[in-house]
Amino acid sequence: FYLTPPQVNSILKANEYSFKVPEFDGKNVSSVLGFDSNQLPANAPIEDRRSAATCLQTRGMLLGVFDGHAGCACAQAVSERLFYYIAVSLLPHETLLEIENAVESGRALLPILQWHKHPNDYFSKEASKLYFNSLRTYWQELIDLNSGETTDVKEALINAFKRLDNDISLEAQVGDPNSFLNYLVLRVAFSGATACVAHVDGVDLHVANTGDSRAMLGVQEEDGSWSAVNLSYDHNAQNEHEVERVKMEHPKSEEKSLVKQDRLLGLLMPFRAFGDVKFKWSIELQKRVVESGPDQLNDNEYTKFIPPNYHTPPYLTAEPEVIHHKLRPQDKFLVLATDGLWETMHRQDVARIVGEYLTGVHHQQPIAVGGYKVTLGQMHGLLTERRARISSVFEDQNAATHLIRHAVGNNEFGTVDHERLSKMLSLPEELARMYRDDITIIVVQFNSHVVGACQSEQ
Repeated sequence: FYLTPPQVNSILKANEYSFKVPEFDGKNVSSVLGFDSNQLPANAPIEDRRSAATCLQTRGMLLGVFDGHAGCACAQAVSERLFYYIAVSLLPHETLLEIENAVESGRALLPILQWHKHPNDYFSKEASKLYFNSLRTYWQELIDLNSGETTDVKEALINAFKRLDNDISLEAQVGDPNSFLNYLVLRVAFSGATACVAHVDGVDLHVANTGDSRAMLGVQEEDGSWSAVNLSYDHNAQNEHEVERVKMEHPKSEEKSLVKQDRLLGLLMPFRAFGDVKFKWSIELQKRVVESGPDQLNDNEYTKFIPPNYHTPPYLTAEPEVIHHKLRPQDKFLVLATDGLWETMHRQDVARIVGEYLTGVHHQQPIAVGGYKVTLGQMHGLLTERRARISSVFEDQNAATHLIRHAVGNNEFGTVDHERLSKMLSLPEELARMYRDDITIIVVQFNSHVVGACQSEQ
C-alpha cells in the first residue's frame, strides 16, 4: 500500500504543536524562544503523552514527555498532574497561603500554570475534583512544614515526582464511591509511565528523569558543527549504576532474580516508573485491592498475576534523577523524547539533523557510502535526492516532525527514503508495534542572546 507524499505529510503532521514565547511578557525576557512538539503513534491508542506549560507564579517553563506501559492511563494522569505538583513545590510560602485562603473562602484561584496544549491532548474532566483534592492536601502540608527557606529546584522536582506517585497509589487504595472513578484510579495505578521533564528558568536548566525517555542538549561548536550532550541517564538494565542500586535495596538472596533477561524481576524494562503498583505494593495489599475492586479489574490479566520472586517490595521507585546544567550561548536546543526515537537514532545524528534544520544550513558532507558497492545508478539517485532535499528540507514547519520523518524514513545512507517512510506509515496497527514504538518529541529552542546576557550579568 503506497502513500503519496501529501498523505505521508498529513499522517506526520496530525499531532504537531508549536509555541513561540512572546518576546517580552511584562515580567522578564525568556531564555526560551519557543518549542515544537509532535507524536507518532504505533500503539492504538497511543501510550505516550506530552506536556508543556509556563509557571505563572514563578518564572520557569516546564516541558515533559511520558511513556506509558500496560495502557495509557498512568501516562495520561501524570501528564495532567505532575506539573501542578512541581509548581506547588516551587511556590513561596505566602503564595501557597494565598491559594489556600482563596479555596477556603470560595474566591477565584490564582492561576498556577498556563498550558500549551494540542487539541488532542485531553484532560479527564471526571477526575479533576479528585486530583485537585489530592493536590490541595499536598500544598496544605507544605504550608504546615514551612521552613521559611526558598525551595531548591532539584529538591522540588524530586518531591513532586515522589508525592504524585504516592498519591496515585493512595487514591487506588482508598477507592472511590463513583464506579467510573474507582475503575480509573485503579487503572492509573496498575499501569505505569516513565517521565522526562525539563524546567528552564533563565540559564538554569534542570532535567528530572524517571525511566528510559531521554533529554539531550544540541550544542553548536565553533566550526559550526553540532554535538550532543546527554542530560539524562536511562534507568534500565544497560545502566550499571541502576542495576547496582536495585541490588543494594534488596537482600543478597534475591540477587539472581532481581534482573532477568534485562528486565526488573524478568518483567519490566524501566527500573523507575510512576504507577506499576504490581512492583510496589505488598502481595496482601494487591490482593485486597483487586478483590474489592470492580469486576473489570478482575478481568484484567495484568492485575491478577503476582511477579515471580516477589519477596521484599517495593522493587520500583518513581524518584527521578535530576541533572542541572547552566545554559551557554552555544547551547542551541534541547530534545526531550520517548525511547521510540532513541531506539532508531543515535543522539549525534539527532543533534545534527535538528541543528541543521534550525539554522537552515545544510553542511554538504561528502557522500559517504562506506563499504557499500554503489552502482552509478544508485550514486545518481543519491545526488538527485540530495538536490531535492536542499530545495525541500524545510517542507516541515516543525523541528519535531522533521526528526520523526528521519527516525521512521532514514535509509542506510542517512537520508529520508520516501518509499521506506510510506511503508512504515501504512503498516496496520497490529504490525506497526513490531517495527517501532510510539514516538513523542519536544524540541526546545534557546535564545542565545538572552542566555549570553544572563551569563554576563551573573
